[in-house]
Amino acid sequence: MVSQATSSTLVWRAAVAFLEWFTKFRWGYKARLMASSAAHFGPIKAVLWLSWNIARYERTRARFGPVRTHLICTTISIINGCEYCTYGHGYALELAYLRRYERLFPLSEAQLVELRHEPPAMIRHRLVEAVLAAELHNEVHYLERTISLTLGDARPTDRDEVYIAHLVRMFRVLNGVAIDSGIEPDESPTPMNKDHLLRRRYDGMRSG
Repeated sequence: MVSQATSSTLVWRAAVAFLEWFTKFRWGYKARLMASSAAHFGPIKAVLWLSWNIARYERTRARFGPVRTHLICTTISIINGCEYCTYGHGYALELAYLRRYERLFPLSEAQLVELRHEPPAMIRHRLVEAVLAAELHNEVHYLERTISLTLGDARPTDRDEVYIAHLVRMFRVLNGVAIDSGIEPDESPTPMNKDHLLRRRYDGMRSG
């Protein structure tokens, strides 16, 4: 007979294996956040919570496109002070921007990570400045609303803001899990992470 403790361990391992398989299949690497999420929620709740939220995240990504989506996720994570998610989605933003516009985003993922030490007003200033320098003028509105919703200074007023508000709630949890777990950043949570030519090109341009 399998003991309750052994059964719980098997369930936990199965949940982590499934979540890591999903990230490996989707993004090309086993995200460290998956084991931390299973420890935080419990294995079954982690699978259910992440499955539902990632599905809704993917609908947002389909609506907004990768540049806007990763800009929003990066912004939320910077304000919440999360190194793990800021680096991951910042790197995803860099890859999406390079693929679409054939040039580098004005701030590197390392510079985006450093912004989490700044007060909200400075974060807003630096990000708006970068977005304008990147000629993403249409994104300033989304950036401003993301900051306001993350800080709790506003409520959603249209359909797009409902999508942003979900990301704010989702990343409040993910950021908290990553911070509490103290996990180091790994790779980029986007299918573009599997595009090794794009990654090498990006790395070469950043270091050049």
